[in-house]
Amino acid sequence: MIAPGMTIMKTAISAVACAALALMFALAEAGAAQPAPEDRYIATRDAAIAKLSPLYDAGALDDAATAAEAAAFADLLAQMTAILGEPARKGFGPARLNIDTFYKGDEGFGTLDGLRFDAELGRNGEKAGANGADGKYVEPKAHIIVTTPTLFERWLLAHKDWWDKGARNVPQRIGSALKDASFYTQAISSDAAVINFSLLPMAKPDSATFSYGILAGRTQSDIPDAADQVFVSALTDGKVYIAYGAIDPVVKISECSAIRADDNKRDLRQQSEDAFMRCFTKRAPQQPSFAEATRQAQALLMAAMGK
Repeated sequence: MIAPGMTIMKTAISAVACAALALMFALAEAGAAQPAPEDRYIATRDAAIAKLSPLYDAGALDDAATAAEAAAFADLLAQMTAILGEPARKGFGPARLNIDTFYKGDEGFGTLDGLRFDAELGRNGEKAGANGADGKYVEPKAHIIVTTPTLFERWLLAHKDWWDKGARNVPQRIGSALKDASFYTQAISSDAAVINFSLLPMAKPDSATFSYGILAGRTQSDIPDAADQVFVSALTDGKVYIAYGAIDPVVKISECSAIRADDNKRDLRQQSEDAFMRCFTKRAPQQPSFAEATRQAQALLMAAMGK
């Protein structure tokens, strides 16, 4: 026979156990309902696109919609800042989102999700982000973009068929994408194509599992005569670093330009472009300016990684 006191004790213990289990399941459900930070960022971004793109199409972006757009950018910046936890970079301005628009009709729509740091100075040493002494806008000399491998992979998947059929789209592996000029054109800005002139012989930083650098130029029509930019990237266990910027001096090879000029006279444009690129790629590493471009690219990559 069980004593009355023992029955009361067992009943109390059972009640406490049930309450503890109920609390445990409630906490588990609450945790499951809370989206991961990157999922929340994507959901917020996509909601802003879905809300604002139709308003842009209809020409109905009123004050309320403009305020909502600004609030969405601020919210996404705060989320991305928390996801990445990136410190400031010396010589670069405060972090901002790398995406600049929620409107699908904008030329710059669909750039890579991440934080961007813009250089405080322009190519000529003047303050960037304002008009210079000549009255022209001063572009930042360099830019740094930071994201995570998982956000990068999500972006790649979304851009698998970004361009029309027949155009080269971005490779679907991170390493392959970082070696491909089409990635930089889509991820950074689509208003000018990135032209890869040559691989740069850069040293891989100790903390990186992958790094890459190219000597490049940008164009909206013909291949430029000179390479005036470098694009660099590195992959670590938890971050992807991308940077690009102007170089001084530019890499220009008069012998190669002469080949193209001669071919253009004979109305052989495509053959001319191909011959020019073969010449440039072969001769570039022999130029003193190429060694200087490699040095500047290495320094930019280290700055991107916060070294």
